[in-house]
Amino acid sequence: MSMTANPGSIVDEDRFVVRRTIRIDASVEKVWSAVTRPEHISQWFGQARFEGEGVGASGTLTFPGYGDVPIRVEAYDPPRSVTYRWGNDDALGELKAELDETRSTVFTFTLEEAAGATQLTVVESGFENTSDPTANLESHREGWDGELDKLVALLEGGS
Repeated sequence: MSMTANPGSIVDEDRFVVRRTIRIDASVEKVWSAVTRPEHISQWFGQARFEGEGVGASGTLTFPGYGDVPIRVEAYDPPRSVTYRWGNDDALGELKAELDETRSTVFTFTLEEAAGATQLTVVESGFENTSDPTANLESHREGWDGELDKLVALLEGGS
């Protein structure tokens, strides 16, 4: 069985937004779990550690060779959408231990059932507040391509 081939991320430089919509051959419940449960997020994204659940839950995503990115749940509407704020300013070249409201970006996963599969859309915004909006838009565009492809492989691979 071949993996679903999905289009890449799109950058809207006027609105400082990165967006990607993919199809995953898995149920909404499975995808919801994969994008909200720390033990599942850790299988495809960064090593996730959160205190609490739902709005206000906070912690870190740790990426090998990169470090700990502070993250917090901003909105939570199971199993349809979840919004995270994170301090992942790649162009800054350093990570802040605390989440800086003024320099962080926000990304939302929206899930919709699509003929027995799940359509997942990620929209990340707020890049105008970062150290180098253009560089960060491009870095995160590439990031969502790689990370969400890993999510599809995880959920469709059956392992």
